[in-house]
Amino acid sequence: MAKILIPYGTTEGQTARIADYISDVLQAHGHEAETLDLKHADHDLPDGYDGVIVGASIHAGKHEGYVADFVRRNREALEKLHAALFSVSMSADADPEEAQKYVAEFEDATGWRPAKVALFGGALLYTEYGFLKRMLMKKIVSSQGSTDTDTGRDYIYTEWDGVRRFAEEFVADLERKPAGE
Repeated sequence: MAKILIPYGTTEGQTARIADYISDVLQAHGHEAETLDLKHADHDLPDGYDGVIVGASIHAGKHEGYVADFVRRNREALEKLHAALFSVSMSADADPEEAQKYVAEFEDATGWRPAKVALFGGALLYTEYGFLKRMLMKKIVSSQGSTDTDTGRDYIYTEWDGVRRFAEEFVADLERKPAGE
């Protein structure tokens, strides 16, 4: 049984939901997994983990700064562990090349090159936004050619089967890795 930490940053909650789902998948496979909201935690990677899956969302063209700070501060430890990154954005669904560009910028900014990276679609949570944000998001989405502009409902772009596969592949790779590597 492996012990896996899933530290993440989220602005609107979809990255937290994805981190929780990954944790559930790992636990269903007999591993110990816990999530850690980096916005409300100190930035040191706790000891005792066999693997780490870092999660971050994109807003205004960048991953959360506090997630990048966490990675920079713990890069050496992350490089010694079985570690991966998942990035959550609207681009992952609509423009994967743009989403990959955000990850490349994150890697350049932190110096960390995770062995495994996943891009997951985010969510438009119109029903949770205040009036101004709801109208701004509708305008942005419409300007990008999307028809997902009904502000009376939410749109979830996360492909949950892909999230499950990512978690299962991560743990399968971890189980194949010889001890001490």
